[in-house]
Amino acid sequence: MKMDVLLGLQWGDEGKGKIVDVLAPQYEVVARFQGGPNAGHTLEFDGIKHVLHQIPSGIFRAQILNIIGNGVVLDPIILKREIEGLGKFSIDYQKNLVVSKKATIIIPTHKLLDAAYEQSKGDKKIGSTLKGIGPTYQDKIGRSALRIGDILSSDFKEKYQTLVEKHKTTLSFYSYPLDKLDEMEAQFFEAVEFVKTLNLIDSEYVVNDALNSNKKILAEGAQGSLLDVDFGSYPFVTSSSTMTAGACTGLGVAPSKIGEVFGIFKAYCTRVGSGPFPTELFDSTGEAMRKEGNEFGSTTGRPRRCGWLDLPALKYSIMINGVTQLFMMKADVLNIFEEIKICTHYVLPSGENIDKLSFEITDLDVKPIYKTMKGWHCSLAEVRSYEEFPTELKDYVSYLESELNVPIRLVSVGPDRVQTILR
Repeated sequence: MKMDVLLGLQWGDEGKGKIVDVLAPQYEVVARFQGGPNAGHTLEFDGIKHVLHQIPSGIFRAQILNIIGNGVVLDPIILKREIEGLGKFSIDYQKNLVVSKKATIIIPTHKLLDAAYEQSKGDKKIGSTLKGIGPTYQDKIGRSALRIGDILSSDFKEKYQTLVEKHKTTLSFYSYPLDKLDEMEAQFFEAVEFVKTLNLIDSEYVVNDALNSNKKILAEGAQGSLLDVDFGSYPFVTSSSTMTAGACTGLGVAPSKIGEVFGIFKAYCTRVGSGPFPTELFDSTGEAMRKEGNEFGSTTGRPRRCGWLDLPALKYSIMINGVTQLFMMKADVLNIFEEIKICTHYVLPSGENIDKLSFEITDLDVKPIYKTMKGWHCSLAEVRSYEEFPTELKDYVSYLESELNVPIRLVSVGPDRVQTILR
C-alpha cells in the first residue's frame, strides 16, 4: 500500500479540511506532516462549523487513526484547547489521536520572538500569524529545540529553562517586553501535563507498519505550495516544507511509498499576509469576492487578499508536487460574476511575456494577462451532480483541465459535506 498526499496548491486556505473530511471514509489513517497552529482547517457538516489547527481533519470519524507527525511544530496550549473543544462530540481522542515524540514543541518565548522579529521589520513585515512557528523551526534546524518526547524526561524543566535563557538574550536585543511571560508559562506547563496523558509514539513506525499492513493512509498538508520555504514566494513564506516531499520527511515515509497526490485549489486566488500576488484585485470586484467567499483567515481573522485564478502559479505547484488529481474548491463564490477572468501569462517590466514563476517574481512588478470567460451567474446551492452544472461552469472546468493536463476529479460548490461533487 502507498500513502496518498493531500495539499494546497496556492497560498493556503484552499479548503483542505473539508476535503480530508469528505475523503476520510476511504482511509484508516490521516496524518499531519508539517506546520502548526498557523493552519486553520475548516470543516462544516450537520449545520456546525469546526476549525482545526493542529489535529488532523479525520478526527470526526471514529474509525480513523489521526497522527500528528514529526514534521509538525506543536503548541501544547492550543492542542489542549482543541481537544477540550471536541469533548461535546464524544470523540475518543485516547483511541484515535496519537502524537509523534519527535514533533517539535512551541514554547512561550517562541511566540514572543515571533512578535519581536515581525515588529523589527517595520513596513517589511511578512505577515506572520505570530504563533511562534518560524522561531520554533529555527530552533529545530539550529538543533536547540525541545521535542514532545522531552516532556517525559525528568530534566524537562532544565532543558526548557536553558532554551528560554537563550531566547531572553535575543529578546533583550530587540528590547521586547517579558511582562506576559509568567502567565504564558503557567498555561504552558499546565498544558504540558495534559499532553503527557495523550498517546505519544514513535509515529514513523506506526505509519510504516500501517502501510505494510495494507492500510490506507492520507497525509494532510497545511498552508499551501506557494508558501513552501524553498519553492514559495520567499521570504513571504511559512517555515516548513509544504510540498509532497515534506510528507516524506514529516512522517518518515520513503518517496517510493507515495501514491496519489491530490492538489487542492480555489476557483480563484486568495492570500493572507504580505508577498507577491499578481492577480490581486484592489477594486469592488475583489471586495465582492471577499464578501461572497467569507474570505477571512480561520486562524487570524484577517481579511484575505482576493484575485482571479493564476495559471502559471498553479502549473508550477502541480509540477513540483507531482499532482495526479485536482480538486477545485469554492466554485460557488464565482456565482455572482457575469464574466470570469483567468491569468494565463505575466508581463514583466521589460515588456516580456512569461508563463513561469521565476526567481525574480518576488521583486518584480509583474502584470497579469487574462483570458475572459462567461460566468454562470446562478446559484449552485442545490447542485448535487456534475451533470447539473451550468454549461459555463463545465466550460470553466474543461478549459482548466486542458491547460493543466491533470484531471479535476472534484468540484466544491458550498461549505457543507453534501456540496462536494465528485466527477
